[in-house]
Amino acid sequence: MPTVRGWAALGATVAFALAWIGFGEQLLLAAAAFLAITVGVGVLWVRRSTLGVAVQRQVIPLQVFDGDHAVVTVTLLVERDLSHVTVGDTVHQLGTAQFAADRAIPGDPLIGRYEVVCHPRGIYQVGPTDVRVRDPFGMAESVIQTGSIDRLVVYPRYEELEGLPVVRGQDPNVATSRTRFSQTGGEDFFTLRDYEDGDDLRKVHWPSSAKRDTLMIRQLEMPWQSRALIVLDPERANYPDRETFEHAVRGAASVVNHFFRSGFSPTLWTGRAEAVTVSTSDRYNLAMQDLATVQPIDGADLRHALGRIRQRGIAGGALVLITGSPGDSHLALYRTLGTDYTRTLVLAVSDEANEAIGRFRQGGVLTVVTGRTGRWSSAWRKAMEGSWATATRR
Repeated sequence: MPTVRGWAALGATVAFALAWIGFGEQLLLAAAAFLAITVGVGVLWVRRSTLGVAVQRQVIPLQVFDGDHAVVTVTLLVERDLSHVTVGDTVHQLGTAQFAADRAIPGDPLIGRYEVVCHPRGIYQVGPTDVRVRDPFGMAESVIQTGSIDRLVVYPRYEELEGLPVVRGQDPNVATSRTRFSQTGGEDFFTLRDYEDGDDLRKVHWPSSAKRDTLMIRQLEMPWQSRALIVLDPERANYPDRETFEHAVRGAASVVNHFFRSGFSPTLWTGRAEAVTVSTSDRYNLAMQDLATVQPIDGADLRHALGRIRQRGIAGGALVLITGSPGDSHLALYRTLGTDYTRTLVLAVSDEANEAIGRFRQGGVLTVVTGRTGRWSSAWRKAMEGSWATATRR
């Protein structure tokens, strides 16, 4: 389509044509024809030039943590000479990078790089790329969208935690006082299930797979000591402001990372219909992606939702509840689920302990309390050291 200069030239064309009609001067007609032809040729030129234009993009890395940087490389490939080319690549909600080149030549790719500051957490669409081409006189331009659409996942930043709660086995079939962890499950065959992306192919039950014509996985019984249910409270009313909720999300990410790296197979629930059990690296990425997109909601019914999880038989090990300011609903949840776990932890984003936190402590719940500007690592270490001292005195 014509540029601003092109529309001005068309306006001048009309003016010259009217003047020619009024005065009969042939030069006015020639000027009008020249401008009209120039704009028309420019439109045809840019339409033809955009054929054979391709863009390749590479985002490194595709998964980052909040506050990190990602580098995006954009490569422009053309099949014919182009002049006055502008390339615009957009990371939606984060910004747009633009590159300009006076000329593009076939066989000589143009490469541009830009850096993205990945904040806040979330999933961002990168692309498609806008390629803008102008004719040599600047009378017309054509804009095409090309290239792939990439997805940049920004995980919440986590803190490195030290120490684990003492989780003695309560399973009547497990008579042990020492915690033993198994990242891949127990030794006893439990059941068969359909294959999921990320499953260990060594656990494929080939006779059943051949019979059903689909991959079947041997589900192993998970030891009670290596289980954990991590609950991130999504109820908006329990967080006085957005930063408090974000700090709770960082706490959840820290606990998921710490438990998984320590040999647990934690199950994460953030208010969605399904919880995520972290047993492989792919499932870990899925859980972190869940935390990257979680948002506070109104009217979250924790007891009802977690009751469904309880029916699935998820129990044993540790129960971790992460919230802003605990209240009666959290105490009721603890009374419902606490008996299913050997140890319960409450992580609260609060400047000081309230009545509910005091009642949790009286009930033997391990509490980790920090303000929204505090560090989970120091509060966690202090709570763990206190729990070890208590266990020793017993």
